[in-house]
Amino acid sequence: MCEQLARLHGCNILIIGDNDCLVNKYGHSVTIACGYDPQGMSVRILKEGGGGGGGGGGGQQLEEYPVNAKTTHLNHGHTSHVVVAGGEMLYLKFASKADCQLFRSLLQKMSGKVNSVFNLRTEDSSASQYFQFYGYLSQQQNMMQDFVRTSTYQRAIYSNSQDFHNKIVLDVGAGSGILSFFAVQAGAAKVYAVEASNMAQYAQQLVHSNNLNGKITVIAGKIEEIELPEMVDVIISEPMGYMLYNERMLETYLHGKKWLKPEGKMFPSRGDLHVAPFTDEALYMEQYNKANFWMQSEFHGVNLVSLRDAAMKEYFRQPIVDTFDIRICMAKSIRHTTNFLTADEKDLHRIAIDVEFHILETGTCHGLAFWFDVEFAGSCSQIWLSTAPTESLTHWYQVRCLLQTPIFVKQGQVLSGKVVLAANQRQSYDVEIDMKLEGTMITSCNTLDLKNPYFRYTGAPVPAPPGSNTTSPSEAYWGQLDAQGARNAVNLVNGITVNGLGEVDMSIINSNMMPMGNQPNIHPGLISSTGRQQSQQQQVTPSQQLTMNPTIACAATSTQNVAQQQLIGGAISPSLFTTPTQQIINSHHAQPIHGGQFY
Repeated sequence: MCEQLARLHGCNILIIGDNDCLVNKYGHSVTIACGYDPQGMSVRILKEGGGGGGGGGGGQQLEEYPVNAKTTHLNHGHTSHVVVAGGEMLYLKFASKADCQLFRSLLQKMSGKVNSVFNLRTEDSSASQYFQFYGYLSQQQNMMQDFVRTSTYQRAIYSNSQDFHNKIVLDVGAGSGILSFFAVQAGAAKVYAVEASNMAQYAQQLVHSNNLNGKITVIAGKIEEIELPEMVDVIISEPMGYMLYNERMLETYLHGKKWLKPEGKMFPSRGDLHVAPFTDEALYMEQYNKANFWMQSEFHGVNLVSLRDAAMKEYFRQPIVDTFDIRICMAKSIRHTTNFLTADEKDLHRIAIDVEFHILETGTCHGLAFWFDVEFAGSCSQIWLSTAPTESLTHWYQVRCLLQTPIFVKQGQVLSGKVVLAANQRQSYDVEIDMKLEGTMITSCNTLDLKNPYFRYTGAPVPAPPGSNTTSPSEAYWGQLDAQGARNAVNLVNGITVNGLGEVDMSIINSNMMPMGNQPNIHPGLISSTGRQQSQQQQVTPSQQLTMNPTIACAATSTQNVAQQQLIGGAISPSLFTTPTQQIINSHHAQPIHGGQFY
């Protein structure tokens, strides 16, 4: 399905037959339906009249041809046009000169897109995968159910309704159109929702079903290629990717400023990328040991050792997408700011960040950690959306880039260097890290591929860094149980109530174990899973436990269960935002998880 651009009836499609003569391909006249496609235009051949599927109110679909700026075509008289598609040469004979001219105008308009800013910076294969990915309702749901993201945008717009009341708004990369609806709810007079993927059809469906056709106009196309009938007062968008800049959507967001009136507003208006050195021996060894698979000299009789260096380089080129305890950071983060109101899209082609870290604790620096904050600077209030490890978890997580050669640093030393994000045509960046320990000859560098990250997040609570306990965790745990028993428990002994003995609750809710049945559904191709199913366990009350043999009940060690098999992308699954309240407790690191909130 796609946005319809034209429907031309009474056409005949001719091809070269076996005797080198033109023959009617279908033996009858057809309808040619032209529609929007992220890569150009879709040309569907429909049977004339009747019902049938795929015709959108017309006849049965016989064939569909994708046509883009590289498709060969030429004029042939006043009522015919030749197109090379589907591996054959098609002679399209139209019912009238006007129909032929309309078809040619669509081809001409599409051909003019070949040199658009987006097409010049993006590989065709990358663009195709990108728009296909965001064309799925499941992926839109994944983002919409990130309640931190969605609710922060809603509050930023509502609390600055003065900036939207009776204003013209542009929604860049509208997706489902949720931000457009927020703008209308805040009083916007008109919203232009621009969406390049096939999600545009669903956005239009939502607009229609919510009776907002007069308020929201959905435009299928890329912001670099479409035309607006007027300038706008406000631009809204959610253009952030991993490490803020991944997917290069920010450049599209900045490109949209050509439609922004002077003194217009942008939501968000600023982005801060934070960088900090971190220590994590477990993560480093995890990647290192993966590469050591290739150290085997007798793997089914094959010597793999010659590929070990290449494997090591490949694993360490992967940025790690997950979350972590802020205490693994060895110095205060460096902030790199991009002001969206003043920045040019070309500024994002090469982002160089000079870093200088004053080390706060002695240890091994294994790499650099990245997260971002964005600001919505409205006329009435300033709202921040943060992906910091100290804040509620979002579908952006945090990103860590390992150094293949870690650096041992001491408290008080200075670790300096440069981080360069070099844009590539795969809608991502090559991350170049070059670090030096001041006053020494010690250096370390690495280049990582942000397009190919390792999605490590599993939904388990984030452990405290090793060495964080300053008192005995065992004594603290048993002391907690003793206090609980002294306060609340009443045991029945031979039918007589005896106070003060302390009924101790040993359930999993009071331990540092998390029931694995509530784990999010991460795509197994991105995050490893044991694949074992959770065993069902009978729930018993404390009084029932007295009549049972003392056993310890534990949930199965699995990242999935039978009821949670739907796979949603490589980020937070909607199931994570609907699980009941859980409290994970140990002596030093408590993490309440409620409806997707992580602290």
